[in-house]
Amino acid sequence: MPTSSASTTDSAKTANGGGGVQSLERAFDLLERMADAGGEVGLSELSASSGLPLPTIHRLMRTLVACGYVRQQPNRRYALGPRLIRLGESAARLLGTWARPHLARLVEETGETANMALLDGDEIVYVAQVPSKHSMRMFTEVGRRVLPHSTGVGKALLAGFPDDEVRALLARTGMPAATDKTITTPEGFLAALEDVRRLGYAVDDNEQEIGVRCLAVPVPDSPTTAAISISGPAGRVTEAATERIVPALQQVARELSAALATSVANGG
Repeated sequence: MPTSSASTTDSAKTANGGGGVQSLERAFDLLERMADAGGEVGLSELSASSGLPLPTIHRLMRTLVACGYVRQQPNRRYALGPRLIRLGESAARLLGTWARPHLARLVEETGETANMALLDGDEIVYVAQVPSKHSMRMFTEVGRRVLPHSTGVGKALLAGFPDDEVRALLARTGMPAATDKTITTPEGFLAALEDVRRLGYAVDDNEQEIGVRCLAVPVPDSPTTAAISISGPAGRVTEAATERIVPALQQVARELSAALATSVANGG
């Protein structure tokens, strides 16, 4: 029995739609692999890590370049493009909006300034903050970027990465000393990450700024690599205070994770 032209057209649309979805999924996968590699890669590296054939990757990258989401370097390698910045900034602002009520509760429970930060490429970027009500309090400008090795949130985030990836990141960024307490060797930093994995939280003990201590935990199962922290004067964020603050941090991180998961599931 002959197939009607309407049925043929519908089948073609379904097939094309499926191919479009697959191409979209592959394009996003390539962008994420580029980000994981530090933002710049060659086609052969992408082919090796993704398992896709070079012609497919080349076609997808041409499209991403044309759209401004990727740019081709003079050395023929590909780098993340400037149009991603606007998307990333908008997403970070929205994530900060979702996080603020949770951070406000953390301030009420701990008395200290609460922060949320993301790993963006090789840097930490702060996307939300709720300040302490104390007259002496810490303030980190939303949007500020710092290197991970000197921060509690950096340790909390990188503790979930394999050691070889952490070493590669540290080699790219260097490990300049912000204070005389800053960890400045890869071995020292990897040892600190082992402590984070064992204890379940990270500490910045005068490493970013003298007189300031921070406690941080990752947000589990976050759609992007995120952590929350409290920061305050070292005289208030003592070892005794740590025993009280860390459980509050971990509870808020779990609740924020659940809220983000619900938002993603609902598409909003």
